[in-house]
Amino acid sequence: MPATTQAPMTPKKALIEAHGGTLVDQVATGARRDELINEAKGLPRVDLSMKQSCDVEMIGMGAFSPLDGFMGSADVKGVIEDMRLSNGSRWPIPITLSVDGAKAPKVGERVALYAPNGTLQAVMTIEEVFPHDREAEATIFFNNPGDDDGQHPGAEAVKKEGDTCLAGPIEVVTLCVDPDGPEAFLDKRLTPAQTREAFEKKGWTTVSAFQTRNPIHRAHEYLCKCAQEITDGLLIHPLVGETKPGDIPADVRMECYEVLVDEYFNKDRTMITVMPAAMRYAGPREAILHAIVRQNYGCSHFIVGRDHAGVGNYYGTYDAQTLVDEVTTGAEGDLKITPLKFEHAAWSHKAQGMVSGKTFPKIEGDQVFLSGTKVRDMLAAGQRPPQEFSRPEVADVLIKWATKK
Repeated sequence: MPATTQAPMTPKKALIEAHGGTLVDQVATGARRDELINEAKGLPRVDLSMKQSCDVEMIGMGAFSPLDGFMGSADVKGVIEDMRLSNGSRWPIPITLSVDGAKAPKVGERVALYAPNGTLQAVMTIEEVFPHDREAEATIFFNNPGDDDGQHPGAEAVKKEGDTCLAGPIEVVTLCVDPDGPEAFLDKRLTPAQTREAFEKKGWTTVSAFQTRNPIHRAHEYLCKCAQEITDGLLIHPLVGETKPGDIPADVRMECYEVLVDEYFNKDRTMITVMPAAMRYAGPREAILHAIVRQNYGCSHFIVGRDHAGVGNYYGTYDAQTLVDEVTTGAEGDLKITPLKFEHAAWSHKAQGMVSGKTFPKIEGDQVFLSGTKVRDMLAAGQRPPQEFSRPEVADVLIKWATKK
């Protein structure tokens, strides 16, 4: 009999590469960690803000690759003016460590970085000390300088920061600084290297990421499931770092995500892990940052919805989608992740399902829209929003929280 010829094996597709080509790892382990802990006892102390502490965790585990520390003046200037680091890589938001200039260490010194709860978080080598141009940095939050009305939470936070910036690489001693806290989520707190390993074990090579700092209502669920149809899996990746007063606490949101996935998603094709970043509310620029981070976590696709990372009325409805388009064109230094752009979706009584402007005509009074104020009032009164707007199981979690306040 003639010998049979087998078709060559198709090489398994690799996960998307990290931004900049290499996943950074600045977390010290073993003997090196012990050395740093001992060294820190004799070093000048820098007390971090909550945002800075979140940034240390994101830098250390590689979520902010290619950054290996806090930015220097050339990088900050390039990011503010052109959304690029000094080496040409895309980066939309300055990642700075600002302090009171009167207490600033000198170039060449090493300092110990302590989280707000007093935990030693990292050791840093100071490579540059430079003035913090807070007014210039605050401009990143606005399409036009005249839009700055003194009310934007992200811009106002920057204006209150220290007047001097410290730049240099860090070595992280403690990644999660509050492992016993109610919002540590240790079983869901995976590093980019760990999510990539989990994707590979599941056989996923294409993964859609969904960024959220709010409970997932029916429109969000629709976006996630559309994305699931075209990729191997979905990563629901809520931000659990610092947010502004009035936002729903992370532990409440996590309970909402868990019950929603348990009841309404295919769990074999869905993962929930957390992103411990601070929220900047920087609209289109922050959408780029969120996309970079998800590329570092191993996601090939990123959902960009209506008014992504926005606050108030500072940004146009689809400004974030336009800007993300510009930085995912394949140019050198740009992002490799694929944006999935969605218009506003809502339940249509006539269509008996979720629709958007692309899929169904607008009919007056047909679609279910509720303002945030209306939803909050209903929850506080112990009332479920219509099931066309929110799954009842999610509403019940939020009612339990809202009626305890």
